[in-house]
Amino acid sequence: MPNIAIILLIILLVVAVVLAVLNIKVVQQSKAYVIERLGAYSATWTVGLHFKIPFIERVAKVVSLKEQVVDFPPQPVITRDNVTMQIDTVLYFQITDPKLYAYGVEYPMSAIENLSVTTMRNIIGDMDLQQTLTSRDTINTQMRLLLDEATDPWGIKVNRVEVKNIQPPPDIQTAMEKQMKAEREKREAVLHAEGQKQSQILVAEGEKEALILQADAAKQAAILKAEGEAEAIRQVQQATADALKMLNESCPTDQVIKIKALEAFQAAADGQATKIIIPSELQGLAGLVASAKTVWDTKDPQ
Repeated sequence: MPNIAIILLIILLVVAVVLAVLNIKVVQQSKAYVIERLGAYSATWTVGLHFKIPFIERVAKVVSLKEQVVDFPPQPVITRDNVTMQIDTVLYFQITDPKLYAYGVEYPMSAIENLSVTTMRNIIGDMDLQQTLTSRDTINTQMRLLLDEATDPWGIKVNRVEVKNIQPPPDIQTAMEKQMKAEREKREAVLHAEGQKQSQILVAEGEKEALILQADAAKQAAILKAEGEAEAIRQVQQATADALKMLNESCPTDQVIKIKALEAFQAAADGQATKIIIPSELQGLAGLVASAKTVWDTKDPQ
């Protein structure tokens, strides 16, 4: 009998240890456990170590608190101008209240999908085809606000709603593709014309700049030439003035003056002038003739 009691005690200890181990729960980050006690909601366990009372408490639901993504299949939607399109959406949501999520609605994902389809049809039904194709941001915003308000009692917060694809009927899609092609060709033609125009403008501006540079170069050359000629004349005049000054300072005799007069007369005779001025003084003329004879004898007979 004592051995049986010891064995029973050991069995009870093992069972107690197993039960204790099995009922120790570690809640991970970004998760929450909804706990029921005797079938009624008891508590929501967050991150940490928890112990569940055996046979009294149970984990009713494990809830992920991360942001989740649901991609709904395409749904037929009719616009205000009676065009049926296939629209598929992507929903980003997050569970903010595990208790409401566990007890708020049966099959939450199915409820969200049906609610999303109904909301989208209501919004698209007030728009025509053109507005639907060009107002994705408006559709996304309205759907997010309406879905977030509707899912709030379920402990769900809708963060974003994105219209992933809008597929119109085949005939309309073909017409739209043709229109897009025509617009694309039009834009290409406009860009080509703009390019040619810009090219012509650049060529004209280049020619204008070249002409301006040529005119400036010619102007600068003329200025430099005129300045050179003026400088040459100035230097010749300065040399003549310096020669006269030196001649005056040397106190020349009459013979020297006559010789200089003869040189001036000879230069005038060799020039292109058709008239020659002869001194009026007879004495100077006699001296000029004597000096001119000497110079004339030394010149080439031809």
